[in-house]
Amino acid sequence: MLVTPEYVRTSTAGAMKLGYVPGKFVRDAKLKCLNLLEVYDVRCAGRCAYCGLSRTRDRDDTFIRVDWPVVKVDEVIKRVNEVDKKDKFDRVCISMITHRRAYEDCLKLTKRFSKETNLLISCLISPTVMKGKDNLGLLKDAGADKIGIAVDCATREIFERYRGEGVGGPHRWDTYWNTAKDAVEIFGKGNVGVHLIVGLGETEEEMISTISKAHSMGIETHLFSFYPEKGSMLEDHNRVSLGHYRRVQLARYLINEKNAKYEDMKFNKNGELIDFGRDMREIEDIISSGRAFQTSGCKGKDGETACTRPFGNERPSEEPRNFPFKPNKDEIKKIKEELLSYRE
Repeated sequence: MLVTPEYVRTSTAGAMKLGYVPGKFVRDAKLKCLNLLEVYDVRCAGRCAYCGLSRTRDRDDTFIRVDWPVVKVDEVIKRVNEVDKKDKFDRVCISMITHRRAYEDCLKLTKRFSKETNLLISCLISPTVMKGKDNLGLLKDAGADKIGIAVDCATREIFERYRGEGVGGPHRWDTYWNTAKDAVEIFGKGNVGVHLIVGLGETEEEMISTISKAHSMGIETHLFSFYPEKGSMLEDHNRVSLGHYRRVQLARYLINEKNAKYEDMKFNKNGELIDFGRDMREIEDIISSGRAFQTSGCKGKDGETACTRPFGNERPSEEPRNFPFKPNKDEIKKIKEELLSYRE
C-alpha cells in the first residue's frame, strides 16, 4: 500500500526537477524547495470547502491546482542527492494532512531528511492533530528549522464557514493561532510562517489586518491567491482581481520586510487599500524592484525565497499572481496599472 512514511506525494514542479515527469520551467524559473505531502489509504479528515484534499471532493490527485504524483521516499532522497550541483534544492517542505498518523510520520520524515540530505527542512503542520507544544520541540530537535501553518482564512468567520463548523470540519481558529504562537516560542521569530489565501470573501482591509497581526507575533506571511479546485465546494467561486491581489502583496511586503504599520494605511468604503502609509518615493522604488510581487515563502541557504511554487496560483498561460522570477519591465508597468484598479 502506497502510504507515508514509505511514500509521499510531490508537486508537479518537484516531480519535474527530480526527473519523474517531463517538462521545463517557464522563463527558467528556479525551484529551490521540494514540496512533499503525506499520503494515506484514507482521505484527509478535513472538509475545507476550497481544498483539493478535502474528503468532500471526489478526487485527490490535484492540490493547489497541480498534480501531486506518489513517489517512494527512498528514491526521492537518492534523486535529491543526485540533482545537478548548479541547480540543487536548498530546502524540503514536509506537509502534513489531517490524519491520526500525520505528526508521527512527519517526525520520521524530518529525521530521515536531516540525516540523509543536506537540505534545510520546513514542516507544514496540521495544528488539529499536533497534540501539544512538546511535539513542536521534537520536530526542531529532529532537524526542522521552520514551521508553516496553513491558516488560509483571514477572519474567524470565514475560517469557521469554510474549514470548521460550517462544513462539519475538525479545524478551529483558536487552535491554529495558539499553535502558531507556540511555534514562535520554540523556533523563534521569523522562523514560523502562516499561509493565507486571498479571495475567500474577505476584504483587503481584513486580510492586511491579519497579516499585521501575524507580523506582531513574529510570524511571516506566505500569500496564495484563491484558485477554484474542480470538484471542491468552492469550484464556482470567483477569483479576486489582480488589482486586489497586488495591493495585498505590496502591503504584505511593506509589513513583513519594511515594518510598515497597518494602522498607518487607509482604506475606502469597500475595504480596498488606497494609502500604504509610506512615502510615495519609497513605494515607487519597491514596486519597480518587483520584489513585493514575487512568491513569499520559506527562504533558502542564500536568504532568498526557496519555495517559489511556479504557477501554483494560475495556469502558465496566465499572468503570474506570485512571480517565481523577477518581473520584467513590461510586467512592472502592468503591475502599476493593476495597483490602481479598483471596483469603483
